[in-house]
Amino acid sequence: MRLLFVMDLLNGMVVHAERGERAKYQPIHLFSSIVHTSVPSQVMEEVRPAAVYIADLNRLMGTGSNMEILRELRDRYRGVWIALDCGVRSLVDIEDATGIADSIILGTETASLALIREAAERWSASASIAVSIDLFNKKVQTSDRRMRIEPLDLIMELNSHQIQDVIILELDRVGTGRGVDFDFLARSVERSEHDILCGGGVRSCEDLYKMEDIGVKGALLATAVHNGTIPVSYLRPPSIKNF
Repeated sequence: MRLLFVMDLLNGMVVHAERGERAKYQPIHLFSSIVHTSVPSQVMEEVRPAAVYIADLNRLMGTGSNMEILRELRDRYRGVWIALDCGVRSLVDIEDATGIADSIILGTETASLALIREAAERWSASASIAVSIDLFNKKVQTSDRRMRIEPLDLIMELNSHQIQDVIILELDRVGTGRGVDFDFLARSVERSEHDILCGGGVRSCEDLYKMEDIGVKGALLATAVHNGTIPVSYLRPPSIKNF
């Protein structure tokens, strides 16, 4: 199973995410038992992950950009697999990300279905394209009417797209310790021809083992690592052999 350490960047700092309520996010070191800083490069130094999922929240919200920091992280940590969600809304945004990310995330919150298809057709041979189905109470967060459908139906719609992964990102579970909806994940795996990754709600190593048993191929981890319920060693090489 692929384990990706999550870093949410807001105004140049790594922040603690909870339920997608971004106005309330605070610097991660105020919550963490494993890092003593919220400076992105220093968090990377303390955690030393094999793979990282980075969300540029300023770009997602349209309030700025952390791209200069992201470029510095790329240059400094060439051996780390970087999956990047930078609020892709256009092909230009994807071009901006290609030099930074090993996997470019197109989230339903900002990307249209047409853009997802075009991006997959154009970049699938040279970059890993993934789609994040952003959910809140099992409702797809999107401004594209074509994606205002049941999430399991959207998963099946994506089967015809040349993408690598589908991330089930349950925003209402992020940072809450509510746990994972294993039944929903199992149904997602059954319907998808792509690898399913879980984001939001992972509480323990037992959750990881259970997800692996039902066919989930990866998990995005933050809170459970910061509070110590999942050892940080799980994120470090050679534990993650997929990358």
